[in-house]
Amino acid sequence: MIELLDVGFTPYLKAWELQKKLLERRINEEIADTLILVEHDPVFTLGKNRDWNNLLFPMETLKNRGFSFFKIERGGDITYHGPGQLVGYPIFKIKNSLAGVKDFVRRVEEALILTLKDYGIEAYRHIQYTGVFTAKGKIASIGIAFKKWVSFHGFALNVNNDLTPFNYIIPCGISNIPMTSMRAVLGKEIDMENLKKTVYEKFVEVFRF
Repeated sequence: MIELLDVGFTPYLKAWELQKKLLERRINEEIADTLILVEHDPVFTLGKNRDWNNLLFPMETLKNRGFSFFKIERGGDITYHGPGQLVGYPIFKIKNSLAGVKDFVRRVEEALILTLKDYGIEAYRHIQYTGVFTAKGKIASIGIAFKKWVSFHGFALNVNNDLTPFNYIIPCGISNIPMTSMRAVLGKEIDMENLKKTVYEKFVEVFRF
């Protein structure tokens, strides 16, 4: 089985704490694989491979504008989360090998590519970068961490969110590809509740639950 846990708008710190609680329960086989779906207030997260040069504005300036900052366990560099963006945290147990880790990331990408296809958006993997891309730019970021072969952290799919905050950073350290969103590509608002159902269905399909 795969459990869906939709927690709606949740502050980043609270969702992070929830992930870690479910992570321990999944390690101990107390729960099934669980996909958390959430939207956050404006926040920048910095992964283990962070380069402070990719933060283009002083942190205090951005904090004064209402943004929070968190240094977290996932891989990757700096990225942004905010209202209108769908963030997913799969708490999944995988096979204990590096090949399993790589396969897991590819499956997350595939689930998002299939989701976007249902909305008429052609998306693809990039030969060099992790994430999901379109002709108009990068539309989803992925940053995963593992503990005892259970995943946490996950993906951020740009849906209806304001893309302006991405101008304050070099997202994921990629300076040559702009960020885009489903709304920007399609020219209309996306129903978030229907999108969540589609994302869940594609995760079930791709991970073969």
